[in-house]
Amino acid sequence: MLAQELAVLAAAGGTAVVQAAGTDVWAGLRQAVARWFGRGDELRERAELERLDQAAGELESAGVAGAERVRIRQEAAWQTRIEAVLESLDGAEQARAAEELRALLAQHAPFAVSVGDGGQAVVGDVRIRADHGSAAAWTMGNVTLGNPSQPGPQQG
Repeated sequence: MLAQELAVLAAAGGTAVVQAAGTDVWAGLRQAVARWFGRGDELRERAELERLDQAAGELESAGVAGAERVRIRQEAAWQTRIEAVLESLDGAEQARAAEELRALLAQHAPFAVSVGDGGQAVVGDVRIRADHGSAAAWTMGNVTLGNPSQPGPQQG
């Protein structure tokens, strides 16, 4: 069983693969993830590139109705694959692989999403798109743009 921190890292890796597919960061992330899985084995790296391409193809060809289901399935599949690699490694090797994965995600997936009670926090660009007559929405809550008001004399 993986420690909580490694399980979260594996989940972030699965999410990054799915979020990057079809974007400008895909080529770099795809290559880096395949290298990470290959761990120096060129044949394994090529097999991972094929798996990544299949995942991207499934995500791209998913219709509007099935897109969420495919995304969830792909995120879970990649999380499970990452967890399996981490679980197969001993202590020092596992720590090194985890650090390599953290660095890979920081470099090639410059976005992060965290979901909490009643909201989401996103680092990076947010792109919302509605295709084929569908609708998309993002609720911002209380957002204020501009300079804050200056304190009055009684405030300091």
